[in-house]
Amino acid sequence: MVQSGTGSQLPTPRRGLTWSSPAAQEELEKEYGIRVLPVVADINAHANNAAVVQNVVDQAIQKFGQLDVLINNAQASASGVTLADHTTDQFDLAIYSGLYAAFYYMQACYPHLKKSQGSVINFASGAGLFGNYGQCAYAAAKEGIRGMSRVAATEWAKDNVNANVVCPLAWTAKLEQFKEAFPDAFKANVHVPPMGHFGDAEKEIGRVCVQLASPDFKYMTGETITLEGGLGQRP
Repeated sequence: MVQSGTGSQLPTPRRGLTWSSPAAQEELEKEYGIRVLPVVADINAHANNAAVVQNVVDQAIQKFGQLDVLINNAQASASGVTLADHTTDQFDLAIYSGLYAAFYYMQACYPHLKKSQGSVINFASGAGLFGNYGQCAYAAAKEGIRGMSRVAATEWAKDNVNANVVCPLAWTAKLEQFKEAFPDAFKANVHVPPMGHFGDAEKEIGRVCVQLASPDFKYMTGETITLEGGLGQRP
């Protein structure tokens, strides 16, 4: 598994985990009994992004021997800034850290996923599904990821590689920081779900990812799953 990002969604992989935060390695290995390969990889407008991503994939293959699952969950954005006030740099931040990162990782991982008949799980957001206030670049990146995932589902089905999308709502340190930094946007966008609580990142998001990567869900591809405790209902 190559997991892009430093979020707290932690499905237990079949072989090992490539993670972008060296500080998390000891905790993850101790808590989940897995092998972790920390590789720092910053996707941005000024980097040789294809080379950055290929380095991650090459190191993962060298350490673990194969690649079974790709999870793209990294995303940075200037949430809370209205569309009219967004700068190009702020827009680039979201597009590069989210959409471009998913694009480069999917390209680099595809040959290995084809060999293992693996799975892609991309994270999107209700920000794109429902047009959240103050999240234009974030929503654009996430909807781009959803569209790209559907194309991958069509093109890679012949290789028995499935690609699905998860839109989660879980209480994390990043969501708490968002509340403190942009209280107006938080109030406008983040509501307690009908289930009465925010999701648990490991138990209610991560475990779904484990199932999506299992043979039981191999026939499902190109789908968007909302894990928002009832807030993500849509036609």
